[in-house]
Amino acid sequence: QVQLMESGGGLVQAGGSLRLSCAASGNIVRINDMGWYRQAPGKQREWVAFITTSGNTDHADSVKGRFTVHRDSAKNAVYLEMSSLKPEDTAIYYCYAAVIVRPFQAVPNGFWGQGTQVTVSS
Repeated sequence: QVQLMESGGGLVQAGGSLRLSCAASGNIVRINDMGWYRQAPGKQREWVAFITTSGNTDHADSVKGRFTVHRDSAKNAVYLEMSSLKPEDTAIYYCYAAVIVRPFQAVPNGFWGQGTQVTVSS
């Protein structure tokens, strides 16, 4: 029904920056919240950031001041600007979107991207 396609991951040295992008396509009536999670090797998936339709954002304490989430609603896209990267930021980063796929649908469906690898070398 809905596909999320991420891009922008890669290998970067500590202190560097990366920009992740995620674009949604498919049977979309409206996208509510969008955001990012990450999963490091051997660890559970953890929340990183979210942004509402009105642009309100929140970020996990571990990335506050270094990461910034923003979105382009016209493009059904969400972005994660990452700076001052640390080796502990190494993980697969997943975007998600809460999507209304039918008219008058009360509760949105959740969709995930396939993930993009971010590796920060020390």
